[in-house]
Amino acid sequence: MKLKFDLDNIDDIAGELLRAYPRKRIFAFYGEMGAGKTTFIQALCRRLNVEENVTSPTFALVNEYRDKAREKIIFHFDFYRVESAEEAMDMGYEDYFYSDSICLIEWPGKIAGLLPRETLRLKIDVLDSGIRQLRKL
Repeated sequence: MKLKFDLDNIDDIAGELLRAYPRKRIFAFYGEMGAGKTTFIQALCRRLNVEENVTSPTFALVNEYRDKAREKIIFHFDFYRVESAEEAMDMGYEDYFYSDSICLIEWPGKIAGLLPRETLRLKIDVLDSGIRQLRKL
């Protein structure tokens, strides 16, 4: 799977990803700084009917959102500032990853050994044209 997007079609591509993997709960986003991980997660949250302001939880490590109907919980993680997997263990990552909630993870490489086997690993690359390409790892 390779999907190309920019700000004009990002919501459509986010919807396409959710339709392609309707049973997935854990999405790990790899990519360089500025690749668009947070922006893509914002688009996913719009498609999941989140009305709250979606921002990167760089300092809090995790933000919690709910869909409009308050039926789904979405956890948004940013492990950029994590120094070791032990920090994720201390925050109780299992309570999030092994719940029925959707988990959207930025900088998952910092906690690679803790990711459940069923995690959908995705890479966002910036192409020469400035267009982004989302691909499954």
